[in-house]
Amino acid sequence: MASVTTRSKTEMVALETPASFSPDGSAVLDVASLRRRRTPMGDAVRTLRTKPLALAGGAIIGAWLLLGLLAPILPIQDPNHVALNTKLLAPGAGHALGTDDLGRSMISRVIYGARISVPAGILVILLTGTVGSLLGAIAGYVGGVVDNVIMRAADAILSFPSIILAMAITAARGGPGLSNALLAVGIVLWPEYARLMRGQVLAVRANEFVSAAEAIGAGRWRVLFRHILPSTDAPLIVKATLDVGAAIVLTAGLSFIGLGAVPPNAEWGAMIKQGADKGLQYWWYAAVPGVAIMSVVMGLNFFGDGLRDALDPRRRGV
Repeated sequence: MASVTTRSKTEMVALETPASFSPDGSAVLDVASLRRRRTPMGDAVRTLRTKPLALAGGAIIGAWLLLGLLAPILPIQDPNHVALNTKLLAPGAGHALGTDDLGRSMISRVIYGARISVPAGILVILLTGTVGSLLGAIAGYVGGVVDNVIMRAADAILSFPSIILAMAITAARGGPGLSNALLAVGIVLWPEYARLMRGQVLAVRANEFVSAAEAIGAGRWRVLFRHILPSTDAPLIVKATLDVGAAIVLTAGLSFIGLGAVPPNAEWGAMIKQGADKGLQYWWYAAVPGVAIMSVVMGLNFFGDGLRDALDPRRRGV
């Protein structure tokens, strides 16, 4: 009986193992195929490579980050170098993107602006997503009073228009300043991550593997962090990617109304405000930072859409 069982297991393994045939007709195990087993992450990367818009979006974001990182060593003017004899020059041979009302190079200021706007958007979403996701996970798994308190706080914040609430928080924090603006953006956006994570946790918690972990005595926090959270990351990654653009726009909006970065800092929203005050005659003053924001947001949207398709097995046809 034991020999029959052992033989059956051997045959099953042979059927499931990739194999090739030698010239004499005998089967030879394909070790290379065994090593190249497909993984979910590998499938996602391969799918992402087939999305031209996603790759273009990633290239745009990478280019802005690289320009911002290398700005101090690039052959460009100091962004705060004042030259009143060249103020408000239209784009031309001497200044490819023109100059502002103090004669500062728009190329320099928009590149140095990338050192503030893009990393600030990424940082605020990273922190906001972490805090919001953690609160949502606790609310979904613990339930009861904890769930009610966290979700009602989230509902209260979501009941206000984002820009109005961000303005109120920034003003309450003492007025203009990039740190105050970023804190306001973080407070405005965390409820969305809490609600999304709560829904994911409630869905995953109903699975049998979670019940099995609880049945064998696994602690509550071990079940949450070891068994539930690893199955909820894909929607959060996609949302965070798309929300970086929203954070950049919201931060720029606060700077535009005077509650964000303060002069002479080269920040895209503040630059648009300064250009708007000059009118359409000096169109490049506001258009250059505006196009920069648009390119970053479009790049993030393209990359986020491709990432969503790549991480969702139903969309990639797996």
